Amino acid sequence: MKVEWSTFWPRIVEATGETITMVLLTLIFSSIIGVLVGLLFFVTRKGNILENRFVFFVLNFLVNVVRPIPFIILLVAISPLTRAVIGTTIGTAAAVFPMTIAACFAVARVVENNLVSIDPGIIEAAQAMGANPLQIIFTVLIPEALGPLILGLTFVTVGLVDFSAMAGTVGGGGLGDLAMTYGYQRFDTSVMIVTVIILIILVQIAQTFGNFLSRFFLRR
Repeated sequence: MKVEWSTFWPRIVEATGETITMVLLTLIFSSIIGVLVGLLFFVTRKGNILENRFVFFVLNFLVNVVRPIPFIILLVAISPLTRAVIGTTIGTAAAVFPMTIAACFAVARVVENNLVSIDPGIIEAAQAMGANPLQIIFTVLIPEALGPLILGLTFVTVGLVDFSAMAGTVGGGGLGDLAMTYGYQRFDTSVMIVTVIILIILVQIAQTFGNFLSRFFLRR
């Protein structure tokens, strides 16, 4: 059965809002957790300012275990945990939880990779001037890596749009749910085309905004 577009647009707007909500909430939560884990990852590396082989091993193990799991499988596998924490596995809030778990490990690796590229001489100079580890983290590491880090977070944001579409196929709501329910199951190609176009627009907006922010911080 084909949708009646004169009355269907409000449903499109609602689903777009759900997708944007999922992506923004996940980006906020995963950035907070991922940046902290990534910093801890870097400073506990061998020879670094807070070297701790046990902490580094545990973090490295967790990242290497979770990251290779395809998101759609992770989404289903941790559904009991999602139900225990959120109270349901259906809806936007229930989709944000597994998306945050998947994304925070990706953000942590992005943060670590950007920090590794910082010239060790800059850190050694800060240490020589008497800076403690917290001062090095907030006045040297984060400012030095901010521009590339924003580009990395932009890459993760584009991935989150993809995650939100997959979450929609198993009851997460948003454009993915709309595409499956009205586009695929009801064989309405027009719905599928419109949802794909909106997803492409969202990705372009995220990429453009991320590029603008990274250029701004790189030129300071």
